Amino acid sequence: MSSSNRGKYNVIYADPPWTYVFSKTSSRSVTDKYVVMSSEDLINMEIPAADDSVLLMWATYPKLKEAINLGENWGFEYKTVAFTWVKKNKNADTPFVGMGYYTRSNAEIVLLFTKGKPLKRANKDVLQVLFEDEVIYSEIGKHSQKPHEIRNRIVRLFGDVPRLELFARSRNGFFPDYEYEGWDVYGNQVNNSITLNPQP
Repeated sequence: MSSSNRGKYNVIYADPPWTYVFSKTSSRSVTDKYVVMSSEDLINMEIPAADDSVLLMWATYPKLKEAINLGENWGFEYKTVAFTWVKKNKNADTPFVGMGYYTRSNAEIVLLFTKGKPLKRANKDVLQVLFEDEVIYSEIGKHSQKPHEIRNRIVRLFGDVPRLELFARSRNGFFPDYEYEGWDVYGNQVNNSITLNPQP
């Protein structure tokens, strides 16, 4: 699939820049890491999905309800968790210990939504949770950086169909643009190949 095939996409892959509201005394913030968007602004975005399409959306557990609501407002129906990313430390074969007001978080999920008729699976052996030697049990990177292997798993699952990554990131040493080969992309930290309205 060439990135010149623009218009409507069968696969939408999104990592929304959620706004997190912590206690007034908390020093935890993502606003110094990247530009965030309100739920209203996210809901009002133009999503160029084909009549028959899937949405794969990253969600942290505190934002689970909000993520499902966003997918539904974009015209999709929630189905399942497509992938679970178990994080490990960069320099040790041990689980990464993140923040959390209850248990300490060390996993993120990719929710799967559908619109219209289900897309045919190109392969039936794509796993939800993959272990270290299958790369999704992988080292953490910069803040909010996701494993690039997820894109490969999506293509393996649904084949070489028109696909778009929303809120993509590649500047400032994240990863080079060639990792988006075959994808159209949109985000304020990547060289866009499409424009969307309204602009965030």
